Amino acid sequence: MDTAGRISSTKKRKFPALRWQICILLFASTAINYIDRQTVSLLAPYLKLEYHWTNTDYANLVVAFRAAYTIGQTAFGRLIDRIGTRRGLSLTVAFYSAISILTSLARGFFSFAMFRFLLGGAESANWPAATKAVSEWFPKHERALAAAFFDSGSSIGAALSPLIVLEIYFHFGWRTAIAIPGALGFLWLLAWRRVYPETAPEGPLDDGEEAASAKQSPDIRERSRMKRPWLDLLKLPQTWGTIVSKTFADPVWFFVTDWFPIYLLAKGINLRSSLTAIWIPFVAADAGNLFGGAASGYLIKRGWPLGRARKAVIVFGGVGVMALIPTIFTTNLYAIALLFGLATFAYGSFTTIANVLPADLYHDDSVATVSGMSGTGAGLGTIVAFELIGRFTDMRHAAATHSFDPILVAAGLIPFLGMLLILALVRNTKATEQGLVRKI
Repeated sequence: MDTAGRISSTKKRKFPALRWQICILLFASTAINYIDRQTVSLLAPYLKLEYHWTNTDYANLVVAFRAAYTIGQTAFGRLIDRIGTRRGLSLTVAFYSAISILTSLARGFFSFAMFRFLLGGAESANWPAATKAVSEWFPKHERALAAAFFDSGSSIGAALSPLIVLEIYFHFGWRTAIAIPGALGFLWLLAWRRVYPETAPEGPLDDGEEAASAKQSPDIRERSRMKRPWLDLLKLPQTWGTIVSKTFADPVWFFVTDWFPIYLLAKGINLRSSLTAIWIPFVAADAGNLFGGAASGYLIKRGWPLGRARKAVIVFGGVGVMALIPTIFTTNLYAIALLFGLATFAYGSFTTIANVLPADLYHDDSVATVSGMSGTGAGLGTIVAFELIGRFTDMRHAAATHSFDPILVAAGLIPFLGMLLILALVRNTKATEQGLVRKI
C-alpha cells in the first residue's frame, strides 16, 4: 500500500461515527420506502370494495409494481456501481417520492397500475445502493450488522404503516392517506445530501483482508478491480447462490407485506380491531434482522470463518420460516400473529445474510450489480407467486378461512429449499483463487 493509501486508511478508521450515521440514513430510506409501498396494500380491502376488484385484479396491480421493481433492481444496481451511492439514491428517492404523492390522483385500475409501476422502478434502487454503501464503509465483522440495521427499516416501515396510513384513511380518505407518506422522502433527502460525502472510501478492509491482498500477485489484484460483465458474473456459482438467497425467501416477506390484511380478512378477522397484532410479524422481522447480523458478527469474532458464520444463520432462518405452516390449523388472531412472528423473525435473520452476501463475495465495482441481480430474481419469484396467490385464492373462495392454506404451506417450505441451495452454491472455488470473488 502506498503512502496515500495508508493515510486514506487511517482517516477512514478515525470516522466510525460517520459510517453509522450513513447506516442510520439507509435505515430511514428503507423505512420510508416501505411506508410508501404499503399504502395501497393496507388500503386494498377498501379499494377493492370501491372499485370492485377481485383478488386477481389486486394481484395484477401488485405485479405492476413488482415488474418494474424486478427490472429496476438489475438496471439500477449497474447504474449505482457507475454513478455512486450518493447521487444514485438522491435521484431515485426524489423520483419515487413524487410518484407516491401523484398516486393520490389515480382514478381506477389502470391509473393505479401505471403509478405503481413507476413507483416500483424507482424504489428498486434502495437495496443495491445500501448494500454498496455497506461494502464501502464497513469491515467484514460489521457488514452483517450494518446490513441488518438498514434492512430492519423494511419491517419498521411496514409496522408503522398501519398506524400512519389507516389512521389518515379513517379520518381523511384514501387519497390523503397515500399523498402524505410520499412527502417523507423529500425530508430524508435534505439529511442525505448533508451527511453522505461527495466521494466514498475505496473500502475499509479488515487488517486480515489487507494482508491477504498484499500477498496477491499484481495480476490478481488488477482482476479484482475490473468491472465484471453481467455474463461473467452469472458464470459463478456464488452469483447464483446470492440470487437464490433472495429469490426463495423474499416472496414470503412480500406475501406478508402485501397480502396480510387480505389474509386476515379471509380468516374472519376484523382489521380495525387488530392493528396491534398486525405489528407482530413486522417487529419480529426487525428483531430477526438484528439477531442475524449480531449473531454472524459474534461468530466471526469467535474465530469462525466468514462463510461458516453466514451459513449458520442461513440454516436458522431456513428452518424457522416453516413456522408459517401451522397457521392453517387456527383462526385465532394472536396464534396467527405469533406463528407469523416466529417465521418473520427467522426470515429477518435469513435476509440479513442474503443482503450482505454481495458485499462479502464481490469487489466494490460489482457489489450493487450482483445485489441488483438477486433483487431481480426475488422480483420474478414474487410476480409468479402473486399471480398464483390471486388466482388460487379466488378459485378457493368457497373454502373461506382455509382459502390460503396451500399458500402458507408453500411459503414455509420454499425458503428451506433455498437454504439447501445456498449451502451448495456459496463456497470458495477456482474463481476465489483467481481474485474474481472474495474468499468466504
